Amino acid sequence: MTLLSTSRAAALFAALIVCAACGGGAKEPVEIGIGSEPTLPEPTSSLMPTLAIAKPTGWPEGATPVAAEGLQVQAFAAGLDHPRWLHVLPNGDVLVAETDAPDRPEAFSGIRGFFAKTIMQRAGANAPSADRITLLRDADGDGVAELQTPLLEKLNSPFGMALVNGRLYIANTDAVVSAPYADGDTKIAAAPERLTDLPAGPRNHHWTKGLAASPDGTKLYAAVGSNSNIAENGLDEEEGRAAIWEIDVATGDKRLFATGLRNPVGLDFEPRTGALWTAVNERDELGHNLVPDYMTSVQDGGFYGWPWSYWGVADTRVKPPRPDMIEKALDPDYALGAHTASLGLAFADGADLGPRFADGAFVGQHGSWNRKPRSGYKVIFVPFENGRAAGAPIDVLTGFLIEDEALGRPVGVAVAADGALLVADDVGDVIWRVSRAP
Repeated sequence: MTLLSTSRAAALFAALIVCAACGGGAKEPVEIGIGSEPTLPEPTSSLMPTLAIAKPTGWPEGATPVAAEGLQVQAFAAGLDHPRWLHVLPNGDVLVAETDAPDRPEAFSGIRGFFAKTIMQRAGANAPSADRITLLRDADGDGVAELQTPLLEKLNSPFGMALVNGRLYIANTDAVVSAPYADGDTKIAAAPERLTDLPAGPRNHHWTKGLAASPDGTKLYAAVGSNSNIAENGLDEEEGRAAIWEIDVATGDKRLFATGLRNPVGLDFEPRTGALWTAVNERDELGHNLVPDYMTSVQDGGFYGWPWSYWGVADTRVKPPRPDMIEKALDPDYALGAHTASLGLAFADGADLGPRFADGAFVGQHGSWNRKPRSGYKVIFVPFENGRAAGAPIDVLTGFLIEDEALGRPVGVAVAADGALLVADDVGDVIWRVSRAP
């Protein structure tokens, strides 16, 4: 792209941003797309998708998100570099993945790619990745980590983490790697060893790779997002993607555990049933209230619709149609609202936030770009009964979005050893700690 064409594209993009931002908003509230039986309006399309990008600003001095009644929030650690994901170690230390997208030479090709890159930059993403796992330690128990030190560096856009039998497993964007870890370590000097490859490549549209270890420690589960919105680059580029892989810890052998999940991110095991659950980002550009992101239990061998359908509805944009795949698709368990970008997922096992938050799942909603008014930008709690989602979600942490500015954007969530909830904020560069109010 020449300088002239780039300038023209930028001018066109700015004009389209104004046009898209000034268009009509949603006629129904985002709540219609929440619950076990969400309302699915008729899809809409336009030359330019809805663009409602909140400007990332960070938090003013002394400002914090707003905690739910009966809870309080404070900064557990600050001054981080795009913190995205969390893992709590058995001794109470907290690991945070400071990470961003890797180099992707084919991710932003053409005019559409130029627009996509500009959108990401306006939203505060696509900066150079720190590529490290940082250890946080609150030895005196005051709710603030006095130790903040790099545990492992020179990774490749790391994201999910799991500790199994004295080894720390990390889902880089292109592989699961591991390194030895002993209780209390603050630095890992050994070079990580590759356990198995994960789909990546020069486009690598959804680059984050979630990771969870089975309760018995014999298997790892890796979440891999699609390489596109609706397979518009061809199904060949989706090989092994939009899926959850099961990996044998001892050998590195892997198999597809579940497929048709457009962008699964958070992974956790429901404590009562032992079922694996995931938080999934659904497709864009079908309207303000389509398609709801969701959380679902994951069946071995299950297919969940992408790209051919969502909640049993055919996506007519996908060619050629596959009615046989639509017929076999499973409906998700619980919708989380359209375009909320629900990423973080952590069950309340071990949480000490009161009876309202004793049985259920915390979900970090990064926030929308394809909806007006905006959705997400908060942490919610979905109540459970007998191992299943039941009831309306409860706002746990809000205040990240003020008019057109994103002071922060929540991503990963984790229950700390003392029962508090930890939230990674990749715009505020903070780990927030939510606990019971005095």
